[in-house]
Amino acid sequence: MSTLIIYYSFSGNTERLATKLAAEQSAKLVQLKDQKKTGKLKAFLVGCPKAIMGKSWPVQPLKADVSAYDRVILMAPVWASNVPPAVNSLWDMLPAGTALEVKLVSGSGKSECRERLEKNLKAKGCRLVGLEDIRA
Repeated sequence: MSTLIIYYSFSGNTERLATKLAAEQSAKLVQLKDQKKTGKLKAFLVGCPKAIMGKSWPVQPLKADVSAYDRVILMAPVWASNVPPAVNSLWDMLPAGTALEVKLVSGSGKSECRERLEKNLKAKGCRLVGLEDIRA
C-alpha cells in the first residue's frame, strides 16, 4: 500500500511529526506551502479569523499526484480550533474520490472542526476516513 503524507507546518512541530510518521510508514512526504511567506502577526491577525470562517489563502501547487496513492494522510496544526487557511486551499487540489485521514497537531490536542472537514471534503467528492487530534 502506497502512502502519501501531506503536511502544513507553521512553527515546525507538525513538520517534525510528519517526518517521523513518514519514516515509520515508508510514506512519501509532501509539504503544503503558502504562496508567500506568512509571518506570525499575519497568521494571528488574518489567519486565525480565516480559519474560524473556513476560508483559504493562496498556496503553492502540491508536488505529488494524490491519485497515485492508496492512502492519503493530512497533518496540520490547529488554528483557533480549526485547520489553517492553507489547508482549506488543499480541498481544491484533491481528486474526487480521495479518502483522507487527518491528523491535527496542537498544544491542547483538541480541535473542533470534524463537521466542517467532512462537509468540505464531501463538497469536493472526497471523504474523511479518520480524524486524530495529536498533542504536541
